[in-house]
Amino acid sequence: MYEVLIIGAGPAGMTAAIYAARAGYKTALVEHGIPGGQAATTDMIENYPGFPEGISGPELMLKFFEQTQTFGVEVIYEQVMSAELSGEIKKVTTENQTIEAKVVIIASGAKPKTLGVSNEGRLRGRGVSYCATCDGFFFKDQPVAVVGGGDTAVEEAMYLTKMCSSVTLIHRRDALRANRTAQNRALSNEKLHILYDTVVDDIIGEDKVTQLSLKNVKTEEISTLDVNGVFIFVGYSPNGSFLPDDLAVDSHGYIITNEEMETNLPGVFAIGDVRQKKLRQVTTAVGDGGAVMHAVEEYLRD
Repeated sequence: MYEVLIIGAGPAGMTAAIYAARAGYKTALVEHGIPGGQAATTDMIENYPGFPEGISGPELMLKFFEQTQTFGVEVIYEQVMSAELSGEIKKVTTENQTIEAKVVIIASGAKPKTLGVSNEGRLRGRGVSYCATCDGFFFKDQPVAVVGGGDTAVEEAMYLTKMCSSVTLIHRRDALRANRTAQNRALSNEKLHILYDTVVDDIIGEDKVTQLSLKNVKTEEISTLDVNGVFIFVGYSPNGSFLPDDLAVDSHGYIITNEEMETNLPGVFAIGDVRQKKLRQVTTAVGDGGAVMHAVEEYLRD
C-alpha cells in the first residue's frame, strides 16, 4: 500500500515523486521504459533554467532521477495495463501485479502521432523513425527528411544536420510554427532545406525507405524525394490506454483537470503532457509536478 503512486517517470512524474517523498509519503513511480519520457530523447535542452549553456535531455533527466533516489522513491519498472480509480483505495494493475494506493497521480505523457500513410508501419525501424536522437546515427552522411513544422520538428532537423548529408524539412503550411530562435537557426543552416505547403503522400521502399511521395497542398502536384530516412514529428497523442471509462477526458483523450491538477475522481490527479493544457514543455511539466502536491496533501489530510 502506497500513499502516493505515480504512473510515469517523465519530468512531471519525477518532480511529483520528489515532492511527495520529501514530504514523508510512501511514494512509488511506475515506469515501463527509461525514466525521463520524451525529454530523455531530446538532444539538447536550452530553455530549462539553471543551465545557461544548455544540457542534453538524457543528462537532465538522469539528474531528476538521481534526486528521486535521494529521497527514497521506489521505482516499479512495469507496464500499466488497467486501473480502478473510483474507490477510496486505488488499484493499478501491471503485467505482473496489482498495486494499491491512496492517491494516484497520472503522469503517463504522450506518444508521437503517425502520418497514417501506407508503408509507414511496415518500414518503421527501417528508415521511418520518431526520434532523431535515437536513430540519427544510423543515417550518417545520408539524405533524410523531417516531417513537421513545430519546435520539435525544427530542433530535431537541426540535430540531424550534424551527421546527415542533407535534411529536408517538410511542412504542410506556408510558415513554420517553431519559436523564432529555432526558425532563424534553421533558415541559416545550409544543410537544411524546407518544403512548404507539402505533405507526405506515401513512403516508398521494399526493405528500407528509398523515397517519399510528396504532394503540394495548394497545386496538388505530386513529386518524389530520394531519402534514406524520414523522421516524423507531427504532434502527440496521450498515453491513456489503461485509463478507466469513468475518468473524464477530452475529445483527444487528454485528461481533464482543474488548476489543482484534480480529475473528476477524488484522489486521482493528472500532470504533464497527459493532461489537457495548452503548453507542453519540461518547465510546465515540472510546474505541474510541484503544484499537484498541495491538493494531494489536502486530500490525504481529509
